[in-house]
Amino acid sequence: MWRSLWTLVRRDISLIVMRRQDVLTVVAFFVIVTTLFPLAVGPEPEILRALAPGGVWVAAALASLISLDRLFADDWRDGTLEQIVLGRQPLPLVALGKITAHWLSLGLPLVVISPLLGYSLGLRGFELAVLAWSLALGTPVLSLLGATGAALMLGVRAGGALMALLVLPLYVPVLVIGSGAVNEAMHQAGPYAHLSLLGAMLAIALPLAPLAVAGALRISLD
Repeated sequence: MWRSLWTLVRRDISLIVMRRQDVLTVVAFFVIVTTLFPLAVGPEPEILRALAPGGVWVAAALASLISLDRLFADDWRDGTLEQIVLGRQPLPLVALGKITAHWLSLGLPLVVISPLLGYSLGLRGFELAVLAWSLALGTPVLSLLGATGAALMLGVRAGGALMALLVLPLYVPVLVIGSGAVNEAMHQAGPYAHLSLLGAMLAIALPLAPLAVAGALRISLD
């Protein structure tokens, strides 16, 4: 089973790497949205520092959202998805492989560059480490939740807008807890409770979301 999962992940990562513009678009969007905050609220360091946790997290959530549109769409258009559904591999396993590849290719780069963007907004030291850790735990949850919306909206006209309406409310708890972890670190309090909550959300979403995605794919393909 694990060999099949790794094969699926490697296949999807290879396809995403061949479309480098997708990765660059997501990363550029993340950077641009984050750097718009100083232009909108002014250059005062204390204001930027106070807004930094929420700003980076909102930018990461929106960047994750725009990358979901092609999670299943390309395989659906060329008929590969129907062959996968009819194949011998469990559909939840296929969904988990595609979500894992999506996060490794498009979510992990956001985690890697987040300390640089946090530093530009006034975060320092331990706060930057907490920001990266919170995103490392939270962005996979965003991908898992978003994949369910992407599967439900597969083939629907104006599905991108509908998917945003469906998925964004599910992102709210992750955003609140993730930015809260950084805020706690900024006020010399322990962020570990927030990070533990993110880890618990990931532990719950990891087995359940692929099952929901598999059901949504079957509904969309019927």
